Amino acid sequence: MAGTLVLGLQWGDEGKGKIVDFLAQRADAVVRFQGGHNAGHTITVGGDEVILHLIPSGILHGDGECLIGNGVVVSPSHLREEIEMLESRRIKVHPRLRISPECPLLFSCHRAVDLAREKARQAGGDEAIGTTGRGIGPAYEDKVARRALRLSDLLDERAFAERLEALFAHHNFDLEQRYRAEPADFRAELDAVLDWRDALLEMADDVSARLARLRECGAEVLFEGAQGTMLDNDHGTYPFVTSSNTSIGAAVTGAGVPLSHFDRVLGVAKAYTTRVGNGPFPTELGGSTGAHLARQGNEFGATTRRKRRCGWFDAVAVRKAVALNGVDRLCLTKLDVLDGLETLRLCTGYRGGHGQGAQVYSARACAAYEPEYEELPGWSAGVAAG
Repeated sequence: MAGTLVLGLQWGDEGKGKIVDFLAQRADAVVRFQGGHNAGHTITVGGDEVILHLIPSGILHGDGECLIGNGVVVSPSHLREEIEMLESRRIKVHPRLRISPECPLLFSCHRAVDLAREKARQAGGDEAIGTTGRGIGPAYEDKVARRALRLSDLLDERAFAERLEALFAHHNFDLEQRYRAEPADFRAELDAVLDWRDALLEMADDVSARLARLRECGAEVLFEGAQGTMLDNDHGTYPFVTSSNTSIGAAVTGAGVPLSHFDRVLGVAKAYTTRVGNGPFPTELGGSTGAHLARQGNEFGATTRRKRRCGWFDAVAVRKAVALNGVDRLCLTKLDVLDGLETLRLCTGYRGGHGQGAQVYSARACAAYEPEYEELPGWSAGVAAG
């Protein structure tokens, strides 16, 4: 059996969706283990573009199992939309999709708080984080604070309703009193979730135990990471990061498996660098070169459609991500986007910050770094970018 872990090595958007889609064709199971519907994997199927946010991309191939591990925060409303989108394309979902009962659920109150906070940061003169506004951070906060509702809580409808009302009351206090925003509608959320309760519970399964059985059977399992290492809540450019861990440790806790289940760790990086949202980005480019990368690479977020910031390849950041994740296989994507540039630059080190020749990629400190570049001749082969 081979367990393959696919992780992003930059700030996300490295093209993991394409790689996972290719590998999923021969996998017996594909597993998501962190994040929520803030992630977006864009895949082209039969000429049509399919964007998946929660459901593993293995759903587009064969009859393999698709598993959502306990480390993922699940929005019932978005999951329903995604399933209906796939089934409208005659892609079977319900017989193959299994969700850990320990998955925390994400509700409209989380989205409302997320948006209100970003608005307040901007109004107060602070730099907004640049979240997707989908409530991921507040949902993870509730998980850590032990007030989250899990998928398994739907087994007791009455208790679920009582706890959901208390959760909305908690967040609506902040919305009304702190942010002077409209409260989230508890009753509408409760009705929507209970309307789909039976279908959700039918998909519930012990993902950790299922993965253990697959291991014993010698199955091929693909672990699908979301976002990228430099957005990791511990190891990324904090506080301009996502709310989950995006590195190898998240796969262990978020899928419920030991490290021995990962026989291969495949890191994915672009031949240049992009990021969505705010935060330090030492190799960021403006001008014609940045515009070339954005245009040729079609650099717009799959989830938000925001234009991505573009810059030269940052070998310092990728080197850190490789070491942190124990990467033993590297996939470089979008090399064709560089076609037509007269000169290419690679960041091989930094000046400033904590000292001359700094090699450590730290959070706020890297905003003061000046990249050291190695220049290489470009090429013009007329390759169509994709």
